[in-house]
Parts: sequence; C-alpha cells; structure tokens
Amino acid sequence: MDLEGIVDTNNEWIVRRSGIEERRISSKDLNETTTDLAAQASRNALDMAGISPDKLDMIVTGTVTPDRAFPSVACMVQEILDATNAAAFDVSAGCSGFLYALSVANNAIQCGTCKTALVMGVERLSTIVNWEDRGTCVLLADGAGAVVLTSEKGENGILSTHLKSDGRLGKLLYSSEGKSRLPEVLNCIDQKSFHLKMDGHPLFKRAVNCLTSIARETLDHNAMSETDIDNVILHQANLRIIQATAKNLKIPMDRFYTNIQRYGNTSSASIPLAMDEANREGLLRSGNNVLLASFGAGLTWGASLLKWTM
Repeated sequence: MDLEGIVDTNNEWIVRRSGIEERRISSKDLNETTTDLAAQASRNALDMAGISPDKLDMIVTGTVTPDRAFPSVACMVQEILDATNAAAFDVSAGCSGFLYALSVANNAIQCGTCKTALVMGVERLSTIVNWEDRGTCVLLADGAGAVVLTSEKGENGILSTHLKSDGRLGKLLYSSEGKSRLPEVLNCIDQKSFHLKMDGHPLFKRAVNCLTSIARETLDHNAMSETDIDNVILHQANLRIIQATAKNLKIPMDRFYTNIQRYGNTSSASIPLAMDEANREGLLRSGNNVLLASFGAGLTWGASLLKWTM
C-alpha cells in the first residue's frame, strides 16, 4: 500500500520516525475478520504445542478491535476450534492486552482452576485508523498471535507478571466517535464507528519511562539484574521507543527482538507475533530468561519474566 498517495508523508520519514518499512492490513473482501486472524494464530500455537482444542480449559483474548461487542472473540474462536471444554472471554487493555490476558490465564493455572489455556493477542487496527492522520495511519496494522500455557511443576515458565494502569492519562491515546474519510484505495477495509486519537510526543516519553520502570520492577522482584536477561521482547510500537528503553536499562540492542520493520504496530498482537518469530528463528533457547513488556491505551503497561522451556 502506497501511503504517500493517501497522506502527506514519504517512506524516508516513516522509517526514520518509527522504524516501520512494511505493514499488513486485513481485507473485508477476503473475509479476514478479527476472529479469522485469531483462529489461525490459535491453530498454529496448538499445533506447535501438540495440544488438542478439547484439552483447553480457558481461552483469553486481548483485543480492542473485536468483530462485535458480543459475543467475544474468544467465544467465536472457541466455536471454530470446537474447544467445548473451555471458558472463553476477552480482555481490553489496549496494546497491553496480551500481557493482561497472559496474567489472567497464568493466575488461573496457579490457583488450580485451569490446567491448559490458550492466550491470544489480535487486532485489526486498520478498522479504527483515521487515514487522514499521518501521525497514526503510518504506524498501525493488523495481526494476531497466540500461545498455549500448561500447568507443569518446576521452576520454568512464567516467573512473574506485573501490571499497571493510570486512567488519568487516558486522553493520550483513546477512541473517538465518528468515522474518518476512507481513501478509495482502501475500500477493502471495513471501518468501525470510531477512530483512534493519539497525542504522540507525551505518549512517547511516558511509554519509555513506564517500560523502563516496569522492567526494573520485574527484575528486582526476581532478584535478577539486566545481565541475567537473555532476550527482551517489547511491544512493537516504535523502534525509537525500544531503543530508548534499551539505553535506559543498559541492555544491548542485540538482545531485543524486533520485527516492527515488517509488521508495524499491531497492538496486543505484537508480542505474541514477535515471540513466535523469535522462537522459530531459534533465538529463544531452553533455559533463557525472556523479558516481555508492553504499554498501551488506558494507560496500561506491564511486564512478564519467563524461563523459556520449549
């Protein structure tokens, strides 16, 4: 898609400001709904884990772009998978949705009420983009990712998860009623009745500060230092945010996995997408300490520390 023909921008400006070179958008013409994307990611995760859908006790989806207000994306994916034994529901926490959903599922496992859970992050941000706003439309895209959690004894898996929010800062990133004008070249997109608004400059500073502080809190909780971390996967919002957070934490950039250049900002889908690619590339090795962190609308932010077991 040539964004230069839609808004006043150019490729050099986009790459320099965000690190994004490509992005994917779903199409109503191809019947690519939020549920479709989530179901495909779920099948991939279940196949990789060797888990049958009927073994799932819980399905939790992080999303702010469901196909309908209800039923939930999780319930519609449950129908597609025929995962009839699972409780299914969505979590809305902006770009932090996946980590919030991960925490809910992990807590259920820790409490003994769940043995196997499917956790998804999925978005069709193209449906809520104001395509006349170059500050946001060049950043956002569509995608889905999923993971399977199981209850196993031992010191591996999710070591801890830490979640924060501050509703006083919600006006930095929020949804506003009303559709924006849709360029003819984007008629394949099925727009929703609201669009995203973002106050980019203060949001950037807040994101770096929150990601840095939540990462340090997570390390302190687990009596670890930055040198103990083998891999870092941050929400893929902006390459400059990732670089600034790495500088603050004094963790080399070669430990940070990034794929924002290929997919753009996919909100709650970005961390599971990046985890999947990093794992398939052989970068996540058994025993590695993997730090996940995200920041999004709400404002919300969070981090999770994993001892990788695959």
